[in-house]
Amino acid sequence: MSTSRKREEFARYKADVKNEGKSFFPYAVFHDAVMSLVVVGVIIGLASIWYFTSGEEPGDAGILGPRYTDEADPSSIGFVPRPDWYFFFLFYLLRIFKWPESVILGTVGIPTIALVLLLAVPFIDRGRERRLLRRPVAVVASLLVIASLGILTWKGATAKEGAIGAEAAIPGWIERGNLVEGAEGVIATDPALAGVSPEQAGQLVLEGAELFAQSACLDCHLFQGAGSENLGAPDLTEEGLRGRGVQWQIDHLRDPQSTTPGSLMPSFGSLSEEQLRALSVFLESAR
Repeated sequence: MSTSRKREEFARYKADVKNEGKSFFPYAVFHDAVMSLVVVGVIIGLASIWYFTSGEEPGDAGILGPRYTDEADPSSIGFVPRPDWYFFFLFYLLRIFKWPESVILGTVGIPTIALVLLLAVPFIDRGRERRLLRRPVAVVASLLVIASLGILTWKGATAKEGAIGAEAAIPGWIERGNLVEGAEGVIATDPALAGVSPEQAGQLVLEGAELFAQSACLDCHLFQGAGSENLGAPDLTEEGLRGRGVQWQIDHLRDPQSTTPGSLMPSFGSLSEEQLRALSVFLESAR
């Protein structure tokens, strides 16, 4: 379209607005103000219904849910954190793009590119056509974006965490990995277990396996095919073959940075010495 024709159309548009249209102020401003008041009123109304229909005791729910819930347990080691629903699509991108090779692409690259393209749309598409059938590119792009966000949100909402249901797999771990025999060998040869009888091997392995399943270790590690790989955490199926020893495992669980500088693993120093020892025997028995 030539420059002169663009100018003619713009002049015609301004004339139409002047003769038949309505100015931004006060008409559009008034509409926006009314809609803003409606939105704020709905929020205040919902908050009031939630507050006045719920009780002050934990779990005493009203129409829109309880005012208070049970207090958080700071000693819990089995809690699996999850984001709010509107971040589920980013949450699932972390499962698609693995650490450390491509996680930046999934968490920063793709959302940034999408935002830049969204901001650029008014400058790229300057057509005045408003009928959807005559704007196939815009319609298809919008549908793809909506479908992508919907699918990723649904997948993120239904994704199973590695630690959920892990305790049911413990008997299979012990049988397939011959962990009791491995623990007997560890007890017989590791100086950190001096004074522990071979008869205690089975109990230590069971206690360690239960701690491993309950402590969300499988959120980052793999063990006999269970769990997930996150943040570069290694597969622990054959951890005992590395020959690190029980004391190294205890030190690593208590303070990962002391044995593996730069490690992203959280500390399990809240566990007791007996729990740390049982978990370490379990890991060293995995051969």
